[in-house]
Amino acid sequence: MNKKISLGMMATIVILAMTVTFSVTMLLAMRLFDSTVSSVKEKESMYSKIAELDRYIRSNDYYTIDETLLYDTISSGYILGTGDKYARYYTASAYTELLNIQNGTLIGIGVELARDQTGYARVLKVYEGSPAQDAGIVAGDYITSIDNVDVKGLTTVDAIQARLRGETGTTVKIVWLNAEKAEQSVELTRSGYVSTTIDYQMTAGNVGYIKIRQFDSTTPSELDYAVRALSGSGATSLVFDLRDNAGGVLDEALSCIDLLCPEGALAYAEDKNGNQELLGSSSGDSVVELPMVCLVNGNTASAAELFASCLRTLSGARLVGTTTLGKGTIQSSPQRLSDGSAVVVTVAKLISCDGTSFDGVGLVPDVERALSADEQAMYYTYTVETDPQILRAVSTAQYMSGSSTVTAMSELEPAQPSAESQAASETAQPEGETASSEAAAAEADSTASSEAE
Repeated sequence: MNKKISLGMMATIVILAMTVTFSVTMLLAMRLFDSTVSSVKEKESMYSKIAELDRYIRSNDYYTIDETLLYDTISSGYILGTGDKYARYYTASAYTELLNIQNGTLIGIGVELARDQTGYARVLKVYEGSPAQDAGIVAGDYITSIDNVDVKGLTTVDAIQARLRGETGTTVKIVWLNAEKAEQSVELTRSGYVSTTIDYQMTAGNVGYIKIRQFDSTTPSELDYAVRALSGSGATSLVFDLRDNAGGVLDEALSCIDLLCPEGALAYAEDKNGNQELLGSSSGDSVVELPMVCLVNGNTASAAELFASCLRTLSGARLVGTTTLGKGTIQSSPQRLSDGSAVVVTVAKLISCDGTSFDGVGLVPDVERALSADEQAMYYTYTVETDPQILRAVSTAQYMSGSSTVTAMSELEPAQPSAESQAASETAQPEGETASSEAAAAEADSTASSEAE
């Protein structure tokens, strides 16, 4: 009797379990179906609108449609419509050019440029062994024409650099003005050269100054060498100039932070659901004990902001300058599409080592030092020894190391520009469009999903 009841109860339990399982499965299936139908209806609505527009235009438009241009423009418009301001669409030719730059088959003439108030391309740096150096182009010169195209007609520095790029062995005609404003012309043959992302020197006797233009695959080794060289030369503090550093490869920035900071988590990626994933940690194997200062401005962005944030949190560095851009997001690597084009989208929010996000707000400096209108006019003419923002950063570093007082810091501030310096400012421009090099312009857009841009 008891045995029969036990079997009956067991059968009842099994039936109830099957019923519950079936009900849950049906409920999930219905929700998935509703979601799918809704998605299909939305897509049908979108495709129907485009088709309706296409039929009307093809039937009535006077002009002949360039199909490739049409598809690329539609794709660009779709990216724009997502509201992701850091997403980017590459045409097939643009993506091929990007890959060629990465592979070293498409190069330039070896200059770093900025556009100033003259409208021409001011040469900020000429790389060793480059075609530009061989032609006698030096920092401070102005490129006015590229292959008979007036540089003033090119809207951005990247557009200028695109004119300078080409395959190895091809030629480009350059017209430029030297320091005496004498016009010179030369036909340069594009060839390989070694580009760097870091410049460094000793200044004010005992302060190591390191300029980081961007973070890429060579930056960690360059930074390690610079820090060792400056420390070996007796530097008692370090100033990292991150102004106009738009970021670059996030993984390389993390490696640079690891070279300087004590052990600890460095950054997290936060998805749209709030889930966080650790991106990198500092091992603490090569901690730099010297007082450190990060010099930043409104063009300091992304991985450069993370670098400054981590140095402040983990190593007690001070930030000098103006509030940073506030770009704390991570973009995917370019996703190639079937027609050879590619797309980059934002995949996560970047969270700094202290658990905060600087996206949309930037980093507020510990020591505010903006440039006056007169100083902005001379932005590209300053040297390490005369730049007022660098001088403030240097004096802060000296104060942190105990080699100067607060009074001495104020004494290092430069006087108002003289009449001579005002005249010199006619060929300079305010802190504005960020400087760019041929390699940098493309590399910043081409990194993997661990890129913060």
